[in-house]
Amino acid sequence: MNNSTREDEWASWMRSAIAGDGRAYHKLLTAVTPHLRTMARRRCERYGASASEAEDVVQEVLLAIHLKRGTWDPARPLGPWMAALVRNKLIDSLRRRGRQASVPLDDVIAILESEERMDAGDRMDVAQILGRLKDPQRTIVQSISIEGSSVRETAERLKMTEVAVRVSLHRALKALSVLYSEQMK
Repeated sequence: MNNSTREDEWASWMRSAIAGDGRAYHKLLTAVTPHLRTMARRRCERYGASASEAEDVVQEVLLAIHLKRGTWDPARPLGPWMAALVRNKLIDSLRRRGRQASVPLDDVIAILESEERMDAGDRMDVAQILGRLKDPQRTIVQSISIEGSSVRETAERLKMTEVAVRVSLHRALKALSVLYSEQMK
């Protein structure tokens, strides 16, 4: 499918969604999400943002599409409108990041995954740090990173979608990285 055909199809679904067609809206969001993810990742790379920020940007863009779909001009292509949303949400993310400490998530994950090799004092430290997270984030981190459950199993147990679990895990790990860096000072 070429870009023009894809754009026409997306625009058609958006028009139907604005008119109240829920199925068309679901089709649109399902179709545009991979495109938004690709745009967000490329822009994150271009502007020096971590790849992990791309998913947050995508979630914010999807929310913006939902809230601002009435501002889209049906006579204009949908792609540039969405690209502007991605750009704006990335700028917002970069501004927020400029005021926050950054610790690689891999460091936090490695610590959580190595809990089996820790002594009792270290386990208490991990429990103390995890205790500062709110549910369901704490439960998700414990389930996936410590107990080794899959995203699907965790989602089913918590009655959440897999996407919601992934986003919550990502945000929890980000919060843990900040908490970990504060504790290491």
